[in-house]
Order: sequence, then structure tokens, then C-alpha cells
Amino acid sequence: MKYVDHNKPYSDEYLKDILQSVKTIAMVGASPDKTKFSYGVLRVLHETGYDMIPVNPRPEIKEIRNLKVYPNLTSIDRPVDMVEVFRKPEDLYEVAQEAVAIGAKVLWGQIGVINHDAARLAEEAGLKVVMNRCPKIELFRPFWKPRLDLKI
Repeated sequence: MKYVDHNKPYSDEYLKDILQSVKTIAMVGASPDKTKFSYGVLRVLHETGYDMIPVNPRPEIKEIRNLKVYPNLTSIDRPVDMVEVFRKPEDLYEVAQEAVAIGAKVLWGQIGVINHDAARLAEEAGLKVVMNRCPKIELFRPFWKPRLDLKI
């Protein structure tokens, strides 16, 4: 089993392969608050063409951007390619366990979300792992060709 050294920068190819291969992204820690970073990332990924699934355990949050909100990963009713995490680093291990349980292919920890035990758990189950990076930012790096035909 080959593990990624998450203390070193990820290769452009590694990130590009993930962003081109995933279609459905569950965002753990999605917020309906338009001032929150997670809302902006959800918006851009959704408008770029990803099938976004907001995950937030607060029962009063039913929809974000007209997308149904799920209380946790295991309650999602369709396959998930990538789990993106806007939570504290210490919460990543539990999210990784759920990501493995639902058969996700990628676990992505947002900027500041680093937990090497969670990464090892996910990698041992066959998931690709990215930590301390933002997919919204990565989409606009030089290796990526943005879809300019979409309205923002």
C-alpha cells in the first residue's frame, strides 16, 4: 500500500486526477450562511458542475442553495465520490470512518483540516486523501481548464 506524504505538496497530477474524476461531492460542515467560506466553496463547485450534497446535522437546516441537506454521510441516498470536510481537525477521523462506510473514493480536508490518523484510515480503505487544501482554489490553478460556458 502506497501512502501519500501529506506533509509535502500534492502533485498537480494527483489533484487534477481527483477533480476530474469525481462527480458527486458531499460537503460535511456546509453552511447556509452566505458569509461562510463553506457556502462560497459549495456555490462555486456546484456552479462548476459538481453534484453537491450539503451535510449539516442541525435539524432546522433543510436546504442550502436549493439542495437537500443531509444530517450525516450515511443518510445520503446516492453514491458519493468525494467527501469534503469543513470541520475541526479532530472531527476528521469520525468523518473518515463514515466516508469509508459509504464507499467514497476521496476524503478531502479543507484548509486547516489535517489529521494524519484519519488520512491513514481512509488510505488503508483505498481512498485518496487531500488535506489542508481547497478544491475551489485548486480548480483555478494553471493545470485546470475552467468551464467558461457556465454562468456565475
